[in-house]
Amino acid sequence: MGRGRRGHAGGRGKALRPALTLLAAGAVGGTPSVAVPAAVAVELVHNFSLVHDDVMDGDQMRRHRPTVWQCFGTSAAILAGDALLALAFEVLADADHPATAPAARTLSRAVQELIEGQSADLAFEERMDVDLPECVDMAERKTGALLGCACALGAVFGHGTRGQVDHLRGFGERLGLAFQLVDDLLGIWGDPATTGKPVYADLQHRKKSLPVVAALVSGTPAAAELAALYRGDQPLSDAELHRAAELVDAAGGRAWAARRAEDLLGEALGHLRSAGSAPGPAAELDGLAQMATRRTH
Repeated sequence: MGRGRRGHAGGRGKALRPALTLLAAGAVGGTPSVAVPAAVAVELVHNFSLVHDDVMDGDQMRRHRPTVWQCFGTSAAILAGDALLALAFEVLADADHPATAPAARTLSRAVQELIEGQSADLAFEERMDVDLPECVDMAERKTGALLGCACALGAVFGHGTRGQVDHLRGFGERLGLAFQLVDDLLGIWGDPATTGKPVYADLQHRKKSLPVVAALVSGTPAAAELAALYRGDQPLSDAELHRAAELVDAAGGRAWAARRAEDLLGEALGHLRSAGSAPGPAAELDGLAQMATRRTH
């Protein structure tokens, strides 16, 4: 779930979601420290999703380290993820802030969206008729919902207006979808030395990621050949994985994903401007968005 899963070579995550929460609090004129419980809660939810995601995908490595289920077993990993989710709501409930109750509802809705997105992602693996709009909807739920929630919670804890909360949520949601597009590109063409994942990782799982679906629905000869590879039930060979990546590119999936990520970044920054954010935090949010959508890991 929330597949922001490629890591730094040093094994650390990007801490994007809590950073967004703290900066959003500052953007509406609040003190970032008041939003620490919300930032912690969001990061705990994100890590819950990663632990369960690795179990469902059978991924053995994350950020150049063995995944939780690889180290401790599937049952222990599922329980660990459950514990992280429960702890997230406990941290939020313990916050000394008048917005604690509505914040918990906001986080709960985001978790439900995330789970629905992951459920759709898993269902897509069994289907060859996935269209691009439903794939985009899946990514909006799986990744965009939690980033939007992170920004909204920061704005709420920073005592922002309803309009500011809505625009910062929109900023996070658009950024989240752009982030997923970039992540999907890295899942095919990312350098394993920086992503911490095997080469062609998503193609190995025959994932219906955004660039793959864009390629499959292109109506090109490359799309037909790619579909034939995806219909097989045997593991793809190294040569077939390389060919599949070439076909996604030839069918236009790679270019579409890169272009759409840039468009979404522009939409996100439009929401940031409309929020009337304080200049300093707004500049940091802008920089964070640029980094998140133009990264190499």
